[in-house]
Amino acid sequence: MFHSGWGTPWLIVTILIIIPFWRLCQRVGYSPWLSLLLLVPLANLFFIYYLAFGEWPVARGAGSASST
Repeated sequence: MFHSGWGTPWLIVTILIIIPFWRLCQRVGYSPWLSLLLLVPLANLFFIYYLAFGEWPVARGAGSASST
């Protein structure tokens, strides 16, 4: 009844944002399902900052392997 026509563009933009973060989470050692936090308001900001400034599991593994 009150269709605004924003459903399809919103879905496309959402998919275009989720896919790169899915791959990024896989590469740094986090569960790729965490990328779905980008769909939750405010949780998406915390997640992006945590991903940017937190210690990655891959980096922890590489640091301990190189020091032995």
